[in-house]
Amino acid sequence: MNYTEAVAYIESTPKFTKKNRPENTEELIRRLGHPERRMKVIHVAGTNGKGSVCAFLASILEKAGKRTGLFTSPHLVEITERFQVNQVPVSQETFTDAFVRVKREIDAMVADGFAHPAYFELLFAAGLLMFEQAGVEYLVLETGLGGRLDATNLVERPVVCVLTSISLDHMEYLGDTVAKIAAEKAGIIKEGVPVVYDGRNPESEQVILAQAEKMHAPVYRYDVSMCEILAKTDKSIDFMLDCSYDKTDTARKLRITVPFLAEYQVVNSSLAAIAARVVGMLEMRETARHAGLHSAGGPESDALLHGGGCGTGTDSGAITDEAIVEGIRAARWQGRMETVLPGVVLDGAHNADGIREFIRTAAEVRARMPVSLLFSAVVEKEYEKMIREICEDMQPESVVVTQVGGARVVPAQTLAELFRRYTDVPVVAKADVAEAFSEALARRGDSMLFCVGSLYLVGELKKILLREHAS
Repeated sequence: MNYTEAVAYIESTPKFTKKNRPENTEELIRRLGHPERRMKVIHVAGTNGKGSVCAFLASILEKAGKRTGLFTSPHLVEITERFQVNQVPVSQETFTDAFVRVKREIDAMVADGFAHPAYFELLFAAGLLMFEQAGVEYLVLETGLGGRLDATNLVERPVVCVLTSISLDHMEYLGDTVAKIAAEKAGIIKEGVPVVYDGRNPESEQVILAQAEKMHAPVYRYDVSMCEILAKTDKSIDFMLDCSYDKTDTARKLRITVPFLAEYQVVNSSLAAIAARVVGMLEMRETARHAGLHSAGGPESDALLHGGGCGTGTDSGAITDEAIVEGIRAARWQGRMETVLPGVVLDGAHNADGIREFIRTAAEVRARMPVSLLFSAVVEKEYEKMIREICEDMQPESVVVTQVGGARVVPAQTLAELFRRYTDVPVVAKADVAEAFSEALARRGDSMLFCVGSLYLVGELKKILLREHAS
């Protein structure tokens, strides 16, 4: 079987279907020899920002000298994007070899009466094999839609669990309130494993804290009071992050440059920085334990984290403050407020919370220069609400709409009619994405063009840009 055949097989497996029982995935991973047990896993769940947090963490760990695997979804162009070692996607050959082995075990499972793995379960299994083969020390692991019943949740004891912003999305699978969705996401919390979480939403925080208490898991909260924004440009934000145990301990403040123009990346990079400090603290404890020293939990542990847990030296392999700062500065994450051409930004915002954050960023840009829009969405999203909020709060100079998503498509003309309902600015509909992109570029003038509304749109635009670069 070659790479093209492997991808075709995987793509024929349903993506949006009822999950198999966890025991089914556990059986597949057992037959593969539980590769996840030979890695240190950082498990990340949430509604928005979890991919960015994973990217920041992977970059930090690499800067600290750790061989790091990164498992994320979805991919934008090539399926191999989901599996990165030290921020480089695996080769097609590596992917195919792993898939062939997984497929062999799947065939044996099905013959024994087990269900065929779903799309995400299959990719997760293949990923574990690839990361084991690559000899990764740390695996930064992003969940799929949920947490509690997610395939990734078979990891028995991660090093740290991270819970990013939680809001309403995928309600047909996870529940119709923030509390219900938070309960699914918080299902990744394990007995005694530290939890780093976004504490800005009281409804989700209550659920997270209750689950953490039940699992005797120490918690490390992010809130906006920990950050002071110092400067902004159209490409980055400088801010000060205060994680100090003693608020007078200014030496523990980090000056961070996040290489994105969206303020929500301040939150995501801060969560990654806090999680990295927790991991560094745990490494210090483990080193002390091997040295025969006593290093119990309690206030001393907090002092290690907040007052000197990771240190500021440059010892090889240590998760230092320098590694955190450099890792965040060097991080790249495709399709999330990503500048792909001068004055052209791709953003995969595709749910209510993501659109609000996008509008916030675009409105700040609009205070300095005009903005224009290329938009698309798929059928299960609240696209009329998204369009109304964009028109009311962002006020683009011009709008081009297109259609993406195959069977989930919303026709470009339907989107155009909705925009015309809420704005008087010119709205052009182009069903073909390439034509729509060309039209948006031609119309943007001296404005900043934001391409937003669906990760499918971002993926199609990335393909177009790659083709143009190759030619």
